[in-house]
Parts: sequence; C-alpha cells; structure tokens
Amino acid sequence: MNQPRRVEHQLTDKGYVPVYTTAVVEQPWSSYSRTDHEVWATLFARQQQVLVGRASEEFLRQQRAMGMSADRIPKFDELNPLLRKATGWELIGVEGLLPELTFFEHLANRRFPVTWWIRKPEQLDYLSEPDLFHDLFGHVPLLMNPVFADYMAAYGRGGVKAHGIGPDALVNLTRLYWYTVEFGLIREAGGLRIYGSGIVSSKGESIHCLESEAPNRIGFDLERIMRTRYRIDTYQKTYFVIDSYEQLMEATAPDFTPIYAKLAQLDSFPAGSVQPGDAVIHRGTGEGWLDDGDV
Repeated sequence: MNQPRRVEHQLTDKGYVPVYTTAVVEQPWSSYSRTDHEVWATLFARQQQVLVGRASEEFLRQQRAMGMSADRIPKFDELNPLLRKATGWELIGVEGLLPELTFFEHLANRRFPVTWWIRKPEQLDYLSEPDLFHDLFGHVPLLMNPVFADYMAAYGRGGVKAHGIGPDALVNLTRLYWYTVEFGLIREAGGLRIYGSGIVSSKGESIHCLESEAPNRIGFDLERIMRTRYRIDTYQKTYFVIDSYEQLMEATAPDFTPIYAKLAQLDSFPAGSVQPGDAVIHRGTGEGWLDDGDV
C-alpha cells in the first residue's frame, strides 16, 4: 500500500490557505511513529482529565463504549464494527480537508471522514485544521448515539441540497454545523456540558466555554444561529446551548429552502452580539475579544 499524503493548509503571506483533497485512503496504522502514538497519548490523557465534569455524559459514555484509550492510536477497522452495529455509520480515512460537497455526500451516506495523520508535538495546543485527534476523539463518540447519528446524516443530506441552492444557503448551514457539531453546549442535570468536537478536543476551550465570563451562552434557536458569524482563529464569542440531542434532530425536520430565502433578506449578526429575543443564559463581558475576524 502506498503511503497516503499528509495534506495540510499552506502558510502564505496572507495567513493559512486551506488545501482540499477528495481521496479516500486506508489508515496506514503500521506507519505511525512512536512520536505519533505519544502525541495521541498526551492529548488523550490531558482531555480525559479536563473533560470530567465538563463534557456531556453521553459523549463520555460512548467514548468508553468504543474502547478508546491513551495506549495507542485507535484502528479504524476496530472501531467500524462497533459503529455499524450501533448506528450504521463507518469511518473512512482521508488525507486532509474535504471540499464541501464531498463532505456532505459522505455524511449523507453515514460515512465519517477522519484525517489519517496526527498533529506534531509542537502543535499540541493549536492546529489550524482538523487532524486525527480532532476527528477521532472529538467527533466519533457521539456517532454511537442514534439520535445524534441521525442528525449528522440529515445534516449531510441538507448540505447536498444547500450546495445546489447556492452559496448563501451554504453559509447559513455551515453556521449551524459550527455552532452545534463543532462548538455546541448542552444543558444536563449537572449544568451546562460540552458536546461540540472543537471544544472537547481543545484543553483551553474546554475550560473557557464553561468558566470564562467573556463569552455569551444563549439558548438554541435555528434561525438565530444561521444568521450568526463565528470565529476560526480564537475562542468563540458565543456558544449556543441545546436542551437535548432530540432538539437537534427536530431542527432538521423542516425544509430549509424557505428559511434560506427569508434569511437572504436579513443581515447577519456579529459573533459576539446579543439580540432581542435571545434566551440568554449568560451575557458575556467580552473581555479579550478582537474587533475583527468574524466569518
């Protein structure tokens, strides 16, 4: 088997530029170096400590059910039988960031793309793109939950449709993914907890999103989220809170086409704004916020 490529963002004088790939590859597990396994072990052990009392109980339960540990990088072909049995999903190896339509098509068919390579030791605290740790540790456990797994498949189908409607619809739908799958919070019996993969795979944001006074924490609202810009270079200014995974699934039930048409006539919201009608759980102080850079 040929070694798959490690496709990473390119650093230019204008910052990092994303590089896309569509290749599906076998996980080259035997080629992982000792350093690769040590990076996994370091990140895994650190997040296991940080997430106690912070991560969703369902996330932690499903992660245990999958048998992930700090001992070694998990093998996709060992996880796939568990996923298929639980929810019909499977992992596929990819070389890096996928084009939007390719990504949506995989999700719609219950295939979750996992970047085969892991970050370098000097990138433990920040990486500008998804790697194996973000994808596998952050995303995969909740694919064992039938409701969340259905939400992800429905999102993929919606993405394929939005791609056909146009770029504005894609912007709206991307914001939904960002503020739920990547940076979502959930209300549980013990208080607010993390389920978003971008948070559970980050030590700093795992603490910041729940304990900092700076960000807003606002109740889930579909159209509000679709109008809200976000940050890709710093911690989020606003986190949206769901009451249950069922709430996410119910949000995908309507046809989004008239929603896209409605939102096309309305302005977007700054990432850190609080709007009239918001279900405000915590109004952030805005400490440390940058004034530019919203996407």
